[in-house]
Amino acid sequence: MNFTITPAAQKFMRMMLRIDGAAGSGFRLAVSPGGCSGLAADISVVGTPRTGDAVVERDGVRLFLPAESRLLLDGVTIDFVDTAAQTGLVFHDPKQVSCSSHAEKALQ
Repeated sequence: MNFTITPAAQKFMRMMLRIDGAAGSGFRLAVSPGGCSGLAADISVVGTPRTGDAVVERDGVRLFLPAESRLLLDGVTIDFVDTAAQTGLVFHDPKQVSCSSHAEKALQ
C-alpha cells in the first residue's frame, strides 16, 4: 500500500495505542471521501481487525484498514496537527482537487 505516515502521526497513533490498547491492538483507520475538505476518517483503537480489514505495520504501528480506506489512501500522506484551529489527523492527497478549482471551472 502506497501511503506515508509522518513522524507526528506515528507519535499520535503510538500514544493512542499505549493509552487505549492492549498487546496486539491496532489503530483502525476507516477513511471516507470528505468532499472539498479531502478525506474524513473514523479512528479507533481495537483489539482485533474486523472482517475484511487488512493488517498493515508501518514503523511499529499496527494499522487495521478496511478495503475502501486502502483505495483512498493510495499516494496520501497522513499527518498529525495540533494547532488552535485544528487537532487531529490530516490527509494530504495529491489527487484531491480543491473546491476553488471546481468553482473556477463552473464560472468559465
